[in-house]
This record gives sequence, structure tokens and C-alpha cells, in this order.
Amino acid sequence: MKIQSTRATAPNVAIRRSAFTLIEIMIVVGIIGLLAIAIIPNISKNRERAQLQMIHQNLRKIDAAKNLWALENNKGSGETPSSEELKPYDGWPRAIAGETYNINSVGMPPSATLSGKLWTNGPNSTIQLPQD
Repeated sequence: MKIQSTRATAPNVAIRRSAFTLIEIMIVVGIIGLLAIAIIPNISKNRERAQLQMIHQNLRKIDAAKNLWALENNKGSGETPSSEELKPYDGWPRAIAGETYNINSVGMPPSATLSGKLWTNGPNSTIQLPQD
């Protein structure tokens, strides 16, 4: 005599997976790695380009402060203010990438000397604003 089960089973019911397989995880990690390899160099280049633009802004700021100093103190071309004399005009910024700022005389644009490589400028190169 054969005993039949009272439990009904569906032979074609799909079993739902609740976890990722190791292969799927490895593929996702590989794709993220490839994206990181492509993006990271661009981030550092953009950072250096932004630092260089900030140095140019600082040079413009020093030049404007130097011209204000010359106007208020009746100084002509050839006179060179000190960094302390430019501070009241908010004309002495902090270093962005380890550069040193050279004020130069009134009528000559200020310059910055880099201590290391920045963007396309090598170590000890000088950045200068164009003369008007």
C-alpha cells in the first residue's frame, strides 16, 4: 500500500536568491577599480591647475595692494613696499603650494617662485603676471 503525502509541492516554482555570487562581486569590484584608475590622475591634475589659478589670483591681489600703497603714500615707479606695508590693504596672501611671493617695485608685476613642481611649471620656476 502506498501512502500519499498531503503536502502539495509545485515542481516548477523558482527559488529566489538572496545573495550575490562571488563572481558578481568580483566583476563589480573590477569595474570600480577601472573607474578609479581613470579618475584619480585627472583629480590631481585639476587640483594642481586650481592651485596655479589661486597663485595668479594672489599675484593680482598683491599688485592691486601695491598700487593702492603707491597712491596713498605718493610713491612712484621704482619704489618697493614691504610685505608689512601691504598687509593693511589685504595684499599679502598665504602660500598655496609652498611658493614664495616677490613684491617687485611699483610698475613691475609681482612674481611667485615655486618650491616644487606645479602643473606644467618645474621646481624653482617663476610665475609672473603679464605686464599691462
